[in-house]
Amino acid sequence: MMPVVVWLCVVVAAALLEMATTQLVSIWFAVGGVGAIIACELNAPVPVQIMVFVVVTALTLAFTRPVAHRALAVKKTSTNADRYIGRIAVVTLAIDNMRGEGQVNVLGSIWTARSADGSPIPAGRDVIVVAIDGVKLIVRPKPND
Repeated sequence: MMPVVVWLCVVVAAALLEMATTQLVSIWFAVGGVGAIIACELNAPVPVQIMVFVVVTALTLAFTRPVAHRALAVKKTSTNADRYIGRIAVVTLAIDNMRGEGQVNVLGSIWTARSADGSPIPAGRDVIVVAIDGVKLIVRPKPND
């Protein structure tokens, strides 16, 4: 009777951990625990129950983890704002990160801008958009040709 209680505790603990994380980190242990409970109910010795637990856990992990990982993978959704990255913009209001000021004109749109390295950039200077942070473009000065 005692091994059944231990395996039941393993199943419940793994299920609770899975519910707490929602990242598929312990569901396989719960399935392995169910296999061990079945082995215990069939009067298998404890070493066989442990072996069933390990084998069932490993098999379910090996066969379902890749499928679950693909199904749960977060796919990046491109937005039209991505088109600004790598583009050349013109500073319309001097960029000063310390004062929280700066604007650029890129592709006909005016954006708030910040310097990538924190250095001030004067108005009229060409810059390259390196990233988007919320509603601000992160820029760096365009090297002189």
